[in-house]
Parts: sequence; C-alpha cells; structure tokens
Amino acid sequence: MSIFTELHALGQAAREASRCLATLSTEQKNCALLAMAEEVGVSEKEILAANEKDLQAGREKKISAPLLDRLTLTPARLQEIVKSIHQAASLPDPVGKILSEWKREDDLFFQKVSVPLGVIGIIYESRPNVTVDAAILCLKAGNACLLRGGSEAFETNMALAAALQRALKKSQLPKASIQLVPTTDRAAIQVLCEMEQYLDCLIPRGGKGLIETVVAHARMPVIKHYDGVCAAYIDEEANLEMATELVFNGKYQRPSACNSLETILLHEKIAAPFLKIAGKKLLEEGIELRCSSELLLLFSETLKKNFSQQIKTASEDDFRTEFLALTLALKTVTSLEEAIDHIETHGSHHSDLIVTENQKTAEQFLHEVDSATVYWNASTRFTDGGEFGFGAEIGISTGKFHARGPMGLAELTSYKYLIRGNGQVRH
Repeated sequence: MSIFTELHALGQAAREASRCLATLSTEQKNCALLAMAEEVGVSEKEILAANEKDLQAGREKKISAPLLDRLTLTPARLQEIVKSIHQAASLPDPVGKILSEWKREDDLFFQKVSVPLGVIGIIYESRPNVTVDAAILCLKAGNACLLRGGSEAFETNMALAAALQRALKKSQLPKASIQLVPTTDRAAIQVLCEMEQYLDCLIPRGGKGLIETVVAHARMPVIKHYDGVCAAYIDEEANLEMATELVFNGKYQRPSACNSLETILLHEKIAAPFLKIAGKKLLEEGIELRCSSELLLLFSETLKKNFSQQIKTASEDDFRTEFLALTLALKTVTSLEEAIDHIETHGSHHSDLIVTENQKTAEQFLHEVDSATVYWNASTRFTDGGEFGFGAEIGISTGKFHARGPMGLAELTSYKYLIRGNGQVRH
C-alpha cells in the first residue's frame, strides 16, 4: 500500500470518528480519558522498553544531548504524563458553551456556540509526551487527531498510541479517534499537507525547517509553533539578584525547552555589575556566553582567564538563534526602546521578559513587545499550558490566527451559530 493510500484511509477514518466525538457528553469523554491514564500507567514497562530502543538509536546517530533529553522517558516523566491525562479529565468541557446570544425584534433567536474543529493533524519532532498531550486535548475538545511524530521517537510513540487506542476500545469509542502515522517516511508530511478533505487544520511542532515546509505546502489552515528565541531585558532599575535568578532559571533549568532564554539584553548602566553578580554563576554552571564586543571588555580578568573557552564573541546570527543548549547571547543596549526594537527585529514572538523595579517601564515593555507571552519579573519558563492552568498543551502558537501562546482546550474549538425561529422570512 502506498503512503498516499494509507494516509488517506487514516484521514477518512478520522473524519468519520470526528462525527461521533462531536456528539459525546462530557462524562463519556472524561471516562475515556481516565481509561487512557490507567492504560498508560499499566503499560509502563512496554513504553519504557520502546523508549530505550529510540534512545539507543539516537546515541548511535550521535544526536545532541538536548535532543536526547527531549526524547527520554523515565518512570517519573511517565507518571507526569499520567497526571496530565487526569488533569485534562478534570478541566471544564470547552464544547457546547454559549458564547453569546441575542434576539431580534421579530423574535428570531441567535446563539453562538463552541464546537470542535473536527480533525486535527499534528506533525511534531522528538518529544514523545506530545503524542499523549495532543491526543487527550483533541479528545476532550471533541476532535479526532492524526499524529505524525518524529522518526527519533517512533517506537515510543507507537507504544503510547497503542495504549491510548486500547483505552478507546474499552470506552467503546472509535479507534480512529486517535491515530499515529505508522511510518517514518518524510513523504508522509507532504501527503498530510494535501489532505484538506479530511484535515481541518495542521499544527506543526519542531524545527524551523519542518514548520516552513508545512506552511509552504499545506492546503488547510496551519497553527504555527515557530522558534523560541526568547529574550530577557535587564533594565537599569532592575534588582540584579532577582535578574540573576531569572536568567539562570530561564536558561539552566531545561535549556532544550522552547521557552528557555536565548538572548540577554543588558542596559549599559548595569552591564558591569550584572556580569559581576551573574556572569560567574552562569559560567560556573557551564553556560557559554556569546557577547557583543563592548560587553567583552566588562569581564574581569579572572573570569576571562578561568573561563576563556566559555566567553566568546557573538555574531549577528547568534541573536536570532534558538540554541536549545547551555548557550546565551548577550549584548548591551542604551534604552528600553532599543531593547524592544531588538526583540521585535531578532526575536520569534514567543516569550520575552523585562526585569525592572519601575512599573511604568515594565508596562511599556508589556504593551509594546508583540510576543505571545510577555513577562515582568518572572521566568519565561512559565510559558506552558500546565503552568497557565490549561492542563496539557498542544503547542505554543507564535502566530496570531486563530490561537496565540499556550494552546489548551479552548483553542481546539471553533463556533457555529444556531438560529431558532417561528416562520420568519427576510423582506
């Protein structure tokens, strides 16, 4: 069977399943989710064994440490996945909400009601937890999903999808409600992009190349999750101890995450004291600092001598790069306006931060930086569906239509109008 024929069969089955899912009660969906949590839990040994196959293959291919980290499942991480399924079951149902209603003078009655999108295609790389996050959120919002994970996590994704489908069967829901594309052939991406008769939207999660390919070829709406080139601006009125902790958390806690910091902009008046307080800590933890030429002059001779391999000159491209590693690009700026201009020119509109004790300055930054999430004195690592109270997330949209920021249940619905009359005609 060709990839074209196989994927179109999956798409047709998903379309049929979506009609069933759209009519499910909240109780039916929640029961299915709880069955999934149980099935993933009891399948731990099988899932971790599949993950070890992927990890071994990754090591043989010499994929980077951050990518290996994204790929790795442990018993603790698997329990977090189970927990996320329970959280999804506990969230309010986003379907069937009356968003607005009104009546005309002739008694024609209008309601605007939330409904599922239908069938959602999700193309993603590396992180196997996305398989579960995407599946459970789509199901809770009444959508069928067609998942195409990365080749590096193929065995893990297959094991996770099998567990979810066993739960669907126990819950008497269509198996095609959640389907994983059973091939690593990259030709599958092109086919998915052309399946507008089955897929209502595509959500790509991964590297810039993947997303640009999907955007260029998709015949249906695309909700993009572009690079996470996240920046922190340390203002002249910043608390430097707080700034140090926020920068350290934003970069060091999980450098492979899309919401980790990649760029630090230092007001020239505090650049030297910031380096004195924060530079040593960052360097001691193995973080490479790629600095603008004027910033290099501000390091103490001791730091230059002891960490000569980690203090480097930044290129212009470094300020547009999502390193996903223990690397930061740093430069000085002369004003808030210059910092904002830098973020708008070099950033990816994902998550950006200002550290300052001046509320007026902070409010200007919050309102003028055009990113999906903008922070004042808090780590960019909070850009996450769970941290926002949405439960699991299906991605972080850096676009503006139809979703932006962490995508939870509400972003997986559309709406329709229900109009009730008693014989009214238009004159």
